[in-house]
Amino acid sequence: MQQPWRIAVVGGGIAGLAAAVRLRDRAPAGTRITVFEQSSELGGKLRTGQFAGRPVERGAEAFLMRDPAGGDSAAVALARRVGLADRLVHPAVGQASLARDGRLVPLPGGTLIGVPGDLAAVAPVARAAPERDPDDGTPLLGPDEDVAVGELVRRRLGEEVVDRLVDPMLGGVYAGRADTLSLATTIPGLAATARTRHTLRDAVRAALAARPAAAGAPVFGSVDGGLSQLVAAIRAALSTADGGVEVRLRTGAVVRELAASAAGWRLVVGPTRGAERVDADAVVLAVPARPAARLLAPVDAAAAVRVGALDYASIALVTMALATSELPETSGFLVPAVEGTMTKAATFFSTKWGQLRRADGLAVVRASLGRYGDEQLLQRDDDELVATVHAELTRLTGVRLPAAVQTHVQRWGGSLPQYPPGHLDRVAAARGSLRSARLRVALAGAAYDGIGIPVCVRSGESAAEEILTSLEKVRR
Repeated sequence: MQQPWRIAVVGGGIAGLAAAVRLRDRAPAGTRITVFEQSSELGGKLRTGQFAGRPVERGAEAFLMRDPAGGDSAAVALARRVGLADRLVHPAVGQASLARDGRLVPLPGGTLIGVPGDLAAVAPVARAAPERDPDDGTPLLGPDEDVAVGELVRRRLGEEVVDRLVDPMLGGVYAGRADTLSLATTIPGLAATARTRHTLRDAVRAALAARPAAAGAPVFGSVDGGLSQLVAAIRAALSTADGGVEVRLRTGAVVRELAASAAGWRLVVGPTRGAERVDADAVVLAVPARPAARLLAPVDAAAAVRVGALDYASIALVTMALATSELPETSGFLVPAVEGTMTKAATFFSTKWGQLRRADGLAVVRASLGRYGDEQLLQRDDDELVATVHAELTRLTGVRLPAAVQTHVQRWGGSLPQYPPGHLDRVAAARGSLRSARLRVALAGAAYDGIGIPVCVRSGESAAEEILTSLEKVRR
């Protein structure tokens, strides 16, 4: 009689949870799945807190509704899978803004994370240099070439387009800088067209045209009550007995070591004194790069080195409730680093999310602080961060804001991966090394495949499929 499979998922963020759901749905009866999460809560950066009497996100705010092919994104499909189809909500469609010379101006549309195809559209905020972008008869990039976003855009369109548009857009998403972030990882659609088109403007237009049409469809979504509701629904689905597959969710469980054993793997879990040893046939590593590299080092040194090379940025999120109705008519704004502020982005939650509008006149604003390399600025205490954000919001909006009624500071240390050029090749090499050694270990999460809830969900599901395929081969 064949022994039931034992699968360990290390990491209880959204990638690890998505892997567990896929494993639970597709593994044969008798399979035992254990999710190990070192913190006291599942969900990672999907965290909703109560603030001024309303649920407000303390981490990720929303997810894309569509995938690159035009269907439901992996996040939407997962939400439907766990029974949340009728609880999806969408932000109001509003004009976003950009800080320019100390004031807010409309953020130009029709760009790819700030990279324009129409220079006239961005002229009010950034002077471009079209003479740098001639058609010389050859593609912008070679077939497998990857470059920093800033390197390509500076070379082709000039300094201001990078500093005033691309850098703040990338800073808002990745807390990174255009001159260090990989084009292939952060703007894959543009990387693909840059390998066939001869000018950057043409490559942008081609990438925009390749996007599936979605007239009138919402771009972003969330769950009524906050993204922690998605985590709770996943947890409930995994905890329900179904199909003879058992899932155990363990929080406060640090996996300290991973070692090969006769059965497959032995995990050392918990404190040094009184550590527990857990056997598994296969492992999904859904943790950030450095802990993954530490676990892989005794197993596959080459893969560990490639994975561990990834660096991270830290951020702080400052949320304030303000007794004012005089905020600008914008959903939020981005601030280029050249403006010299600590605040790099702000979202007017009570404007953007209709369900957060309040009859008592309180406005909820969340500001994001922290760019890669500026971690020392985040060492200031909470009161100083709040005071700085309040002063900068007052200056940028042109509104004398009242003192905050309530504030909250959420710090995410070392939370956002900084993908250098060649990142995807290094990840592919690490995964290839693990596969060639038939180690039955799969990598999942933002450290490998990119930022964003749908990307992380898809990454976790792909890792689960890889594990199931490898275990089937052993069973045969």
